[in-house]
Order: sequence, then C-alpha cells, then structure tokens
Amino acid sequence: MVGASRAFIGLVALAAAGCARAPEELAIAGPTMGTTYSIKVASAPDTVDAHALRVAADQVLERIDLSMSGYRDDSEISRFNASTSTDWVEVSTDLATVVDYALQVSRDSGGTFDITVGPLVAAWGFGAKGEPIELPDATRLAELKAQVGYQKLQARLQPPALRKADAALRVDLNGIAPGYAVDLMTERFRSMQLSHFMIDIGGEVRAQGRNARGQLWRIAVERPIDAEPEPYAIVQLDDAAVTTSGEYRHYFDRDGHRYSHTIDPRTGRPVEHTLASVVVIGPTSMYTDAWTTALNVLGTEAGMELATKLDMPALFIEARGTELHSVTTPRFAAYVAAP
Repeated sequence: MVGASRAFIGLVALAAAGCARAPEELAIAGPTMGTTYSIKVASAPDTVDAHALRVAADQVLERIDLSMSGYRDDSEISRFNASTSTDWVEVSTDLATVVDYALQVSRDSGGTFDITVGPLVAAWGFGAKGEPIELPDATRLAELKAQVGYQKLQARLQPPALRKADAALRVDLNGIAPGYAVDLMTERFRSMQLSHFMIDIGGEVRAQGRNARGQLWRIAVERPIDAEPEPYAIVQLDDAAVTTSGEYRHYFDRDGHRYSHTIDPRTGRPVEHTLASVVVIGPTSMYTDAWTTALNVLGTEAGMELATKLDMPALFIEARGTELHSVTTPRFAAYVAAP
C-alpha cells in the first residue's frame, strides 16, 4: 500500500450528463489533508446555507486532523508514534475505530493493506523526502521489513486504546483517514436533516439521495493515463461510496524502470503488475478507501478473485501498452450509468 504520498485520484462528480451544476444546489470547496474537498447539497432545508455547511465540514475535518494527521506533532497518532510504550495507550473512539478497521482489512486481504508500511514507502521515495539517491537493496529492505507489520499493532474499542508490540512501530493513516472523514461528514449532514448530498475528499466520494435534478448522483471514473483527465466510465450512487486507487501519474523512472508509488507490504517493493487502477463501490468511504489499496496491491487476477469472493462491486483497469482493458466483478454492473 502507499503511505503519506498516497494520491486520491480519478473521481469527478457530475451534476448530470452534459449539464452544469444546477443553480439550486449548495456547493462549497476548500483545501484539506494535503488535497481538496468538494460538497454539493440539493434540497437543503431553510436553516442550512453555504456558511452553515462550511462550518459543519470544517469541524469534522479539524476533528480528523487533530486525531489522525501525521503532519502535526500534536495529533493523537503522532503522539502514539512517538511513544516508546508497549502498553495500551488510551485514544479517542475515532482513532481506535479507524485502526481497528484497518487491521481487519489487513487480515482479510492477506496483508496487502498495512498502515505500518510507512518506512518502506519512504525508502522507495514516496515519503516527504522524495526520490532517494540510492534505492534500497535486499539488506536494507530486510531491515525495513523488520520494522513494519500490522501484526505488531492492536486496537480495542472499549475502552478505546492502541498498543504496539514494537516501540519503534509507526502508524500512517493517510490511506484510510480521508474515507473516515467522509463518513463522519455524512453522519453530520444527516443530523442537519440533509438527505441529498455528495461529498468528495480528494477522490473519496460518498453520495446520498438525488442531485438537484432529481437524478442519482453521477460520478465519472477517470481514464488511468498521464494525459488530461477524461472519463473512462460513469457510476451512479445513492447512499454509497466510491474510491479509485491508481498507478498512473505517481511514479518515477530510474535507469529505464518505472517504480510505482504503491508498495506491496509482503515484498517491501513497489508493485510491478499491469493494473493501472482499481475502483471499489461500497457502503462507506472507509471501506472503499482501504479496499482499493488492498486490491491494487493484489493485481487484477488475485484482486478479482478476492473481490468476487467478498461480493464487492469492483472495476479493474489494466494498461497493456497503449491500450486499456477492464474487468469487473458481478456486483459492479448495477452501478454503471449510461455515458
């Protein structure tokens, strides 16, 4: 999986095919978590305006930032990472919930999703320091792999707490926290009596109800190519989430070899399959956020097998030379909209 450098890519909300945003739709946008967010609300009650919407969104985003940001020293996760204790450490319900779910996906995916993999991500040049002067050799990879592993991390929900078996273990939630933020925002909007809205945080999209024209929310899946964005497919959602994880744009070339930003925790190396992107639809954004990464690491064949076994709506897009080829699980067809 990827750590801090993860890019949230490929999803564009459409008001309707060929149409601009309806004038009766409330819409706000802004920066967050190193990316951007966009919110659209249709049929808002008289008590909700753009200002109230922004305040509610900012409160949720600040809550997640204080708990899960690896970029601020005072966040809960930064304090946990800095701790040398191997005893249970009390944390918020939010943090325990996210880590507990991440560990569940790690187990269910055979370790292809792992929130402790940050040191390997950094070693391959996708951390804050950027591309390394020297790539890690087998000896260095063995050292780094000894420092990671979801099996060294525990979470409990009552009372909420985390524990690491190795004091040096570090947790990076950038591959799941944005999805959880979308889910929290969904619950917040529902408490404000909002029934028709679409939330997008850096490509983590969740939609409920209908748009201002009374249609299902339409989300365009981007073609996984380096050129200007253009739709590859369109899905339509109601009370569902969609996320894309892809290999394009976020890589570097060295001596004629392309190194992907997606790291396989099992090998410690960037993935090398032909899978260009994975799209997952599910009940929550935390679910789709984590599972797109897990399936992306697995590749098309193994990913399709697992997604089908789990009855998951998923689309796999492969790049074979200059051509794109796709396969879907049986459940995905129900969400595909006409272009």
